Amino acid sequence: MLKVYADRWGLVTGASSGIGAEFARQLAARGMHLVLVARREDRLQTLARELEAAHGIRCEIVPADLSQPHAGRQLLAEVSRRGIVVELLVNNAGLGMVSSVQKTDLGRAMELIQVNVMGLTELTLLMAKEMADRGHGGIINIGSIVSFQPVGYMGVYAASKAYVLHFSEALWAEMRSHGVTVTTLCPGTTRTEFFDTSGVPGWAEKNRGADVASVVRAGLKAFDAGRQYVVAGWANYLVSLAARLATRATVVKSSMGIFRNHG
Repeated sequence: MLKVYADRWGLVTGASSGIGAEFARQLAARGMHLVLVARREDRLQTLARELEAAHGIRCEIVPADLSQPHAGRQLLAEVSRRGIVVELLVNNAGLGMVSSVQKTDLGRAMELIQVNVMGLTELTLLMAKEMADRGHGGIINIGSIVSFQPVGYMGVYAASKAYVLHFSEALWAEMRSHGVTVTTLCPGTTRTEFFDTSGVPGWAEKNRGADVASVVRAGLKAFDAGRQYVVAGWANYLVSLAARLATRATVVKSSMGIFRNHG
């Protein structure tokens, strides 16, 4: 399926920084108008001005807190009210958490599940149905290298990203015949604010995290090719393969060393 970006609308959640902001930049460079969604409205306004000036596209800002139940439904209702038809949905909004079981903030864990699983599911299903009805469109969901394995001290997050990958691959298979592409982008450690807000500040810098531009390029290349998923970076891809070849007990016990001193 030929992907058309120019003069179509994309919707990017978690667009105020990191991978989401970079998706907005690369899509704007392809001529796509954008609905920018995040909690931090001031950052969205700054990004919108940047993209409109650089690429001559239009940006709409919709501040939203996707940790609230049915926030996705309310977001799409507002987008529809503005007369916008979304051609590409990028579900980038997500929360992380590194913690031992004993120190886990249960409220934070439930908020993570709401954003990473329930909110993503709501937006994906609503948009997939709308796109299938008109016969074209696409969805990029952000998974993770940990979509392929459980991770000690990061159990809730890793499980949420396993859900994203399995759910999205099922939709990829189902939606293909309806002209809709569903691709899951699985980054490894990336230089964003993610680890700072997940309880391990400075982790990406200490562990040679990838730059967001290369991660997003990998995601868009896979989406253009109609692929069901992509792991950004060859080293990360090899890690994902190793996790599937080793025994599950070996994989999860080995993962304990990653965040043992931070749990």
